[in-house]
Amino acid sequence: MPRWKKILYALLGTAVLVAGGLFGWTFLHRPDTCADGVERIGDECVGVNGEGYDFGTPEIGGVARAIAQENNRIEKDPHVTVAMMLPLQSGSEALRRQIRSDLQGAYLGQLQANEGEGEPPRIRLVLANPGREYAHQAAVVDTLLRMARSPEDRLRAVTGFNLSLDATTQAVRRLTAHKVPVLASRITGDGIANEEGLDAVAKPKFPGLARIIPTNLEVARALAAFTGGQDREDRRTVLVHDTRQDSYNESLAKAFDSIEEKGPAGPAEMSFTSPAIDEAGSTGNQFTQIANNICSSEADTVYFAGRTLHLRLFALKLAEVGCEKRHYTIISGSDAASLRQYMSPDDWDELRGTDGEAKVTVQYAAPAHPKAWETELTAWRKQWRKSHGREPIKDDLPQYLAEPEEALDTLTDLIETVRRRGTDLGAPPSLDDSRTMLVYDGMVTIDTALHLVQSGPADKVPSLEDVGGEWRQLKAQHRVPGTSGLICLTGGGNPYDKPVAVVELDPGREGEGTLKYVGLGWPTRTPQPRNCVIPSSTP
Repeated sequence: MPRWKKILYALLGTAVLVAGGLFGWTFLHRPDTCADGVERIGDECVGVNGEGYDFGTPEIGGVARAIAQENNRIEKDPHVTVAMMLPLQSGSEALRRQIRSDLQGAYLGQLQANEGEGEPPRIRLVLANPGREYAHQAAVVDTLLRMARSPEDRLRAVTGFNLSLDATTQAVRRLTAHKVPVLASRITGDGIANEEGLDAVAKPKFPGLARIIPTNLEVARALAAFTGGQDREDRRTVLVHDTRQDSYNESLAKAFDSIEEKGPAGPAEMSFTSPAIDEAGSTGNQFTQIANNICSSEADTVYFAGRTLHLRLFALKLAEVGCEKRHYTIISGSDAASLRQYMSPDDWDELRGTDGEAKVTVQYAAPAHPKAWETELTAWRKQWRKSHGREPIKDDLPQYLAEPEEALDTLTDLIETVRRRGTDLGAPPSLDDSRTMLVYDGMVTIDTALHLVQSGPADKVPSLEDVGGEWRQLKAQHRVPGTSGLICLTGGGNPYDKPVAVVELDPGREGEGTLKYVGLGWPTRTPQPRNCVIPSSTP
């Protein structure tokens, strides 16, 4: 055989081996996918999908499929994409139910937007799972940025964001830095909010960010105004807070600590450290020691800055210690809205004791409550009749109560319509924990902005900048009547004087305890002005 043929065969053989090796490497190292657009990382399925995938969480299977069906229905209409970003997997049954409530709100908001009277664009909804505690948010944000640039996907807003964590902040910062509008419906941490004022609005920390829920500082102000916190004696209160790095815990602790009280100083703040949002670790032992220390003081009111799982354990330990038959009131923030879901029959017995009297009650500031508007309007009408000698007509009713009640009626009618259609949402939507209401309001707010910014042909897609710039116009005439209250956004994209519903978890005398609506708290101490015209003195 000629030498040149030997050389040629050798080169061909080498090429075959290299190609085979590359094929084998690719086969062995290709991503392990859970579904289209979703990659398996460890025991989690991380990524973006709008085709009905449940991310390994059976509780959300029904609502995920309902979203996919709606996406298919409007596929040929002019539409844009909105992403719902939040962790979609959990080992906790209670947390999985909360995720389902969030997604039910997103679906109902999508349905309201697409079936309402407005013209296109319709909303295609996709689910974005960044992993537990947003650990893999960077990869998901990469995908969302590509979708924002894609002429097929036309991503125009990202919503969700249910945990105030450093990783959440990083995701919001990167999205908004690339001009992707973000509508935060469920995060209360003060660190994920734009400041107000001419300079801050001109150069916002998060350009294109809007929120529809008060920050922890505003929540604390509303609670203090409602519960008389400024008139409470300092010696009768104590702050208990989690030192684990968590923006929600940190900002809530600072907010509670800022409440000015009268009289001599009370006990110093007491801290504990939890291992994670959904893990107890050694907190039970820490709480026993804290409860004993509180028992040695005069305090009977505890400001608790921590997550729901740990709040439950603390309340039980405080009841268990039971010093001198003292009754305690624990005051906490919006995360406590899911506390009732964590309670067992034995827990209720522990909180009330053998004599049937409550040892511990918990008050918290829920972002919303389904009984708020009916209760407040009933009381308002009674006062009106007393002072005017007649029944009020519709124009007499205060907008800050009447318009949210109408919005809630729309949502409850929509839930009934979905039920009659036989649409499977995994379970009937429950509004008691406020999650469905808040996420629904977020979707309605996005839809409002999309239609206000839309001009020209229906198939013209609004730009990212136009949608993000529209948030600050949603006030006064363009206020959004939310089921959680009027949404009136400032120049920084923050809700002005958004009310919180003060709710009490009362163990009662027997059986399961109840969630009792107590009243509305306002961050400015007074209700929102007529037509939601934001005063120029707003800080």
